[in-house]
Order: sequence, then structure tokens, then C-alpha cells
Amino acid sequence: MSGRRAPTPNPVPSSRRLPSSRKVALDALLRVEDGAFAHILLPQALRSSGLEPRDRALVTDLVYGTVRMQRTLDVLLATVSNRKISALDPPVRAALRLGAYQLLVGVPAHAAVGETVGVVDTRARGFVNGVLRNLARSGPPFPLPGGDDVASVAVRTSHPDWIVRTFFETFGVPDAIATLELDNEAPPVTLRVNPMRSSTEDMTIELRAAGAEVGPGTLAPGALLVRHTGDLAALPAIAEGRATPQDQASQAIVAVLDPQPGERILDLASAPGGKATAAAERMGGEGLVVAADLHPGRVRTVMRAAERLGVRDAVATIVADGRHPAVRAGAFDRVLLDAPCSGLGVLRRRPDARWRVEPTDVRDLAALQRVLLAAAADAVRPGGRVVYAVCTLSKEETLGIDEWARTELPDFVAEPPPGAPWRRFGRGALLLPSDAQTDGMFVLSLNRRPDPLAGDVASAR
Repeated sequence: MSGRRAPTPNPVPSSRRLPSSRKVALDALLRVEDGAFAHILLPQALRSSGLEPRDRALVTDLVYGTVRMQRTLDVLLATVSNRKISALDPPVRAALRLGAYQLLVGVPAHAAVGETVGVVDTRARGFVNGVLRNLARSGPPFPLPGGDDVASVAVRTSHPDWIVRTFFETFGVPDAIATLELDNEAPPVTLRVNPMRSSTEDMTIELRAAGAEVGPGTLAPGALLVRHTGDLAALPAIAEGRATPQDQASQAIVAVLDPQPGERILDLASAPGGKATAAAERMGGEGLVVAADLHPGRVRTVMRAAERLGVRDAVATIVADGRHPAVRAGAFDRVLLDAPCSGLGVLRRRPDARWRVEPTDVRDLAALQRVLLAAAADAVRPGGRVVYAVCTLSKEETLGIDEWARTELPDFVAEPPPGAPWRRFGRGALLLPSDAQTDGMFVLSLNRRPDPLAGDVASAR
């Protein structure tokens, strides 16, 4: 047998080997409609796509934009289609929405229609081509309702009626519309610098050297707003634990908790671990953060985050039901309850959430939040602090919880809420996304009255 190696065949041109941006986007849209979460699915799909950074950015815009504007797109498509959009096969419906989104944001018709039709199954191409060309002839600008009533705003900003109505009733029409419109803009990438491994100054220099645009945060001291980073998971600063992605509103919650070196902290619903690891960083690794979560897989996510950031020795993870945590009563100096919620404050970051959440979810989640807050209150020592936070904007999960706590937790006194841009909301504070260009958040900080007989436990240490 000859020892000569067989000749290597000529490589197939990359344009034939790699899927197109529209193909990747269409596949992602189908999986989202089938139940996948866009913010989890899309980064994974992009890493395996082989696409160049510019094409990855295009796919990100196409998928998130199409999902966000779904209601608006369906209304526009219904004006030019002879078939009900809801009755179409999912691949056809997803392709029409993908093409319509491109037309809505001003992509030239020849590209928006031609490139989209090219990734559709052959049998459906004629129909998709006809509908999209009909739509292209009707705009831009496209005929959308211009009133400020619930139905018009819901179509124009692409939200369910009940969310628009909730915001109107809670914040008034101008503030509600400002937040609803912001939901349709791409959120900024915000980094939290790990003070145990870097500084904001050094991190700014490092990121700029890597080609990123970097600016200071406006809400959380030390936060950095960055652009043009590419795949965040591959960024050395993140992979090596010098920084971690975290919105400014979430960083501000840890500032309200104000953990001190040497303290015992409980994070009652900790996954994926952003606030637990932030608390450990603020404490300089001195003290203990117990990070609890109900699901073992999510607890492992917290462990990996702590290892990456170099605070694994300061973070103890436990699998526990937050309603009945396996911790000793009064054992903690501070307890954070970042409670499960309807997520109405992060619809910009979680584009598909607006189509998943129902009004009944808000009621059920508020009931769970009350039980969790009672457990959090039991775990903190006299003189200690409980911080309740939710990334939502509904009254039931914010003012309703505050009113419940006022009655059911008489041993707790509310701390003064943070100042502007936070708004006083009951005894707590609310941050509308439009107030600071951040996630929406509610926070209520409660201090447990010291035990007059035992004294302040912390002072005896």
C-alpha cells in the first residue's frame, strides 16, 4: 500500500457551505414559535452558524425585531393577504413576518423580498413572494393606527392589549407609551466590572483596545455601556472573570442590599447568579453568600459564574425551595429576594416574553412572591435587611406586595427608597425603562427591628 496521502478535494466555496443570514433567522423564528426562548436560543445558533460578525449582527436584528414587532407585522400582512395569517403553516407565517419586518425598517424591497423568498420551501415561494410584494407596494410609510387609545397603541407598539392597558392605568399614557416604544429598541450591553480583578479604568482601556465602544453607566457606579463586542461569551474580559454582563438596574439592586465584608448573605432565588456574585465581589470575598435555587441545573449555573469570577469560596450554593428554605431562622445579616415575576420590565431584552405572559400569571406570581417574602423575612436576623426586587411593572407584584408586607411583616421598617431616576412607589421605588434606558425594576428595602432584649447580633461579633 502506498504511503502517499490522498489529494485533498477543492474546498466548497463558503457561500455554498454556510447558511444565509435569512436562513439562520428563519430557523430561529420557527424554534421560538415552537417554545424556545430567543435570548437563549439565538446566541447558541449564531455560534454554530459559521457566519461572519456582520452577518451575526444582522441575524440578531432580524430575529429580535421580528419577534418584537409580531403583532404589527401580522396586522400589516392581513391587509395584503387573502389568507388568515394565523391559519398559515408556521414556516410560511415566519417567512412572511421576517420579510415584513425588513420592509418595515426600510430594507430595500428587492433585498427584503428576494432574500426571504430564497430561503422558503419551493412550494410556498409563490405565495410568500406575492404577499410581500403587495406589502412593499403599500409602503413605507405603512398604514398603522395613530391614536393613543389602547387598541391603537397596542398595534403600533406591538404589545398585547392587556399590557398596554396595565401600563396606561399604572403610569399614565405618556409614560406608558414611552416605555412601550422603548421595548422595541435593542437594549445596550452593560458590563459589571469585577473589582477583585480589574477596575473601570483598566476595563475601559482593555475593551477599547479590542475595538469596542465604551461609555460610563448612568445609574450604577462603575457600570460600563459597550457596543461592538461581538460574542460576549468569547470576550476575554468575560471569559476570564474580569467583567460580567448585567443591566444597570440589577447592579443597582445589589447596591441597595449593600452587603458588607464578613456578613452572611442569603440570595433566596439566585439563578443565574448575577446578584449573588455581585454581592460576593462587593464584599471582597470576605463573608459568605448562600445562593439558593429550586432547580439543580440553575444552581450549577450559579456555581460556574462564581468560579469564573473568582468568588467560589465566598459563594455556597444550595438546592432549596425558596418557600421553605433549609436555613436557620434569623441566620443572615441580609437577604435578597429577586423574586420570580412576570418580567414586564424586561420586554426589550426578552422579546418573546410579551407573547408568553398572561394576566393570570401576574396574579399567580404575586401569590408566590408573598410566600417567598415571608420566608426571606424569617431568615434575616433582628437589625438585618431584606431587599425585595422584581423586574416587572404590574401593581400586583409591586405596590400589592408592599401593602401585604406593611400588614404581615410588622417587625420590618421600610428604608428610604433610592432617589432619581427611581420613582417613589409605595414605600419602595420603581424604575421605568424609559426613565434611565435600563430594565424596569421595583425594589423594596425592609429593615428588621433590633431585638431589644438580645441586642444587635452584628455588634456582638
